[in-house]
Amino acid sequence: MVDTGDGQAPVAGALGPFLDWIVENSRGELPPIAFTELDELIDSANATPESWCTIARILYERRADHHGFVVLHGTDTMAYTSSALSFLLPNFGKPVIVTGSQIPITRTRSDGRQNLIGALQVAGRPDVGEVTLLFGEVLLRGNRATKVDASGLDAFDSPRFPPLAEIGIDIVVNHSLGRPLDGEPGLTAGRLGNVAAVRLFPGFSASILTNLCRPPLQGLVLEAYGAGNGPSHDKEFLAAIEAATSQGMVVVVVTQCVRGSVQPGAYVTGSALMHAGAVPGFDMTCEAALTKLAVLLGQGLDTATVAEIMQRDVAGELTVHSVVERSLT
Repeated sequence: MVDTGDGQAPVAGALGPFLDWIVENSRGELPPIAFTELDELIDSANATPESWCTIARILYERRADHHGFVVLHGTDTMAYTSSALSFLLPNFGKPVIVTGSQIPITRTRSDGRQNLIGALQVAGRPDVGEVTLLFGEVLLRGNRATKVDASGLDAFDSPRFPPLAEIGIDIVVNHSLGRPLDGEPGLTAGRLGNVAAVRLFPGFSASILTNLCRPPLQGLVLEAYGAGNGPSHDKEFLAAIEAATSQGMVVVVVTQCVRGSVQPGAYVTGSALMHAGAVPGFDMTCEAALTKLAVLLGQGLDTATVAEIMQRDVAGELTVHSVVERSLT
């Protein structure tokens, strides 16, 4: 990012010299790097699902050439990209660290250098073989991270899952949280499904859902109250969900709360959503649910299969607690 008359914007060629300087002056503490800059640099607020696929293709094509990868990314949609990459690159088996900064790295007082150096050090390790997000003093699973502060330097957190590593004087990895590989590295960065997310609020109109749940939309993430609850007395609202699911749309319920999980069957108001055809997203973040749904729908799977996989952990994105398992049986 550099200053322009209308604010800060990315400029091609501005970052490369700083990266070279940081590595050259690290006294051998950082690994050598190969730097690739996309042809069109964008603010992450302009990122699209195709942006996720472009990054995934580059990483997959160069997987055999490097020990690890660092993706430098704007903070606004960083959690969406880190979540998407975890599903687009199954069993990648090498470190992919998504990071960035709140203050541009070219500024004197920037958190970017610390984040970049930490990311490069993690990328050189053999014990973090998945997509992660590094910011400040924590390394988070990519599909568990969410942005929690618009201006603070500890901008990202993982409220529903512990950090994979603490980035302090030493980098301390919690190996018990790592995921074993369960197949060959793959790439699912083809066509992604058309999905959306909507947040419930008191007085939510059923007409919003009716107008939203039309082709080409294929999937919807519903950010519900508490443990996955909605307005069970609103028959038009429930009818809109039932109409959408009966026509082949996958509706996934996640919680608006910072912590906790959807618990189907715990409340009548939550059961009503499930009876209308929605499925629980348990403790997935909205970012993880949205990107996972887009990737699955893009594979051409039938609705029932997508709905079933959305309730199953595939990349460390959700935890099904025993109380929830009992409620489903």
